[in-house]
Amino acid sequence: MNEWQKIKQRAAWSWQGWAHVWRTEASLQQWIWANVVSIAFALYLPLTGGERAVVLMGGIFVLAVECLNTAIERVVDDISTDHRDRAGQAKDAGSAAVAIFAIGVALAWCAIIWRLLTS
Repeated sequence: MNEWQKIKQRAAWSWQGWAHVWRTEASLQQWIWANVVSIAFALYLPLTGGERAVVLMGGIFVLAVECLNTAIERVVDDISTDHRDRAGQAKDAGSAAVAIFAIGVALAWCAIIWRLLTS
């Protein structure tokens, strides 16, 4: 298999993963809508290039972390659907990662809005 075929194969697997998360996780769809709003503001407001990059990349990272959280949930559920403390902790940690990253993006927006209001 040549390199181009490997790249196409990886892209297909990534798309399958994205499509699965899109179909099964309402939270991903909510984060996408949050990104739509964030992108609209980032393009409309007079942001610096760095500010715009931070909020756009932050939004994309939230989507990526949501995909990782879904992966954790799927692996945990594949091992067993029985209630187990560590399984619950793993799922909660994945959810916390999404929340922490989203808080980081919200704080970046707060700093940007502060600058816009005080300039």
